[in-house]
Amino acid sequence: MTDSQAHQDRLKRLHFRAWHRGTREADYMIGCFFDRFHAQWSEAELVWFETMIEEEDVDILGWALGSLSVPQEYQGPMMDRMRKLDYVDIPR
Repeated sequence: MTDSQAHQDRLKRLHFRAWHRGTREADYMIGCFFDRFHAQWSEAELVWFETMIEEEDVDILGWALGSLSVPQEYQGPMMDRMRKLDYVDIPR
C-alpha cells in the first residue's frame, strides 16, 4: 500500500467516524467540520481530530457550544474553529 493510499484510507475512516456518531446533532457538527476543513489539515491537526473524536459526543458538543470547559489537550486553533459553528450545513 502506498503512502497516498494509506492516507486516503485514513481519511475515509475519519469521515465515517465523523458522520456516524449516534446522534443527528453530533453527526452534523462533527461531520460538517470534517468535510469543510480536513483537506487543509496538517498531520498534527489530523491527529488532534482523530483523538478528539474518540471522546463522548456530549463532551464534544459541550466544548463546541461553550457549555463545557475545553480540556487543555483540545484547546487551540482547531477547537476555536470548531466553536464558530459556521460550517454546519443542515439539509432541509
